[in-house]
Amino acid sequence: MGAAIGWGALGASTLLIGALLAYHLSLGRNLIAWVMALGTGLLIGSVSFELIDEALKTRTVLAVGLFVMVGAATFAVGDWLLSRHGAGERKDATGEQAGGAPLAIVLGSVLDGIPESFVLGLTVLEGGVSVALLVGVALSNLPESMSSSAGLRAAHWPEGRVLLMWSVVVAVSAVFAGLGYAVLDPASGFSGALVQAFAAGALLAMVTDTLLPEAYEVEGILTGPLVVFGFAVSLALSAL
Repeated sequence: MGAAIGWGALGASTLLIGALLAYHLSLGRNLIAWVMALGTGLLIGSVSFELIDEALKTRTVLAVGLFVMVGAATFAVGDWLLSRHGAGERKDATGEQAGGAPLAIVLGSVLDGIPESFVLGLTVLEGGVSVALLVGVALSNLPESMSSSAGLRAAHWPEGRVLLMWSVVVAVSAVFAGLGYAVLDPASGFSGALVQAFAAGALLAMVTDTLLPEAYEVEGILTGPLVVFGFAVSLALSAL
């Protein structure tokens, strides 16, 4: 479990890097959108090759599909609830999120990180961390932090406060990576394939609800090719 926690923390550590970049460099929205789109493609590829494919080896298509939908619905409900309380614009680079409650922004960021960290822990249990997934998680966290932190800087949030916020998210992500490792222990009584399917649905809902809209708002039709390129990179990394 310790290794899973460590990988989870490493994957989430780009949140801190993104915050530092946002506060000390002038970052264009186009660069942030490019990284978001590439990270989306990498994560979609990881879901396909690391989770769904594995789950289908031991469970029926119907069972896997059902739990994918349950995972997506669970994330969507959580995202909706937090958005109603001020976390809806947490990735906006122009400062729109400043009008939301700080706790809601933190909880929204934690919600975004749970599916990917959980899945990262699953891959460690299967024999070693997935390089494709780790890269995808890191790339998706970087623009999230860059965009959110740029907005918070525009709203005059002090740098220390923002770094503390992301540190909390990194810590929670590490814990959930460890949890992802633990729940598939045969002694826990959970079905590994169904947990994988549930996590896959939550992760897919996260990238389509929070990453793709922000990327498309900036890049438009270029978002599609960038996502597909990220998917292709995920395929290549999965083959290593």
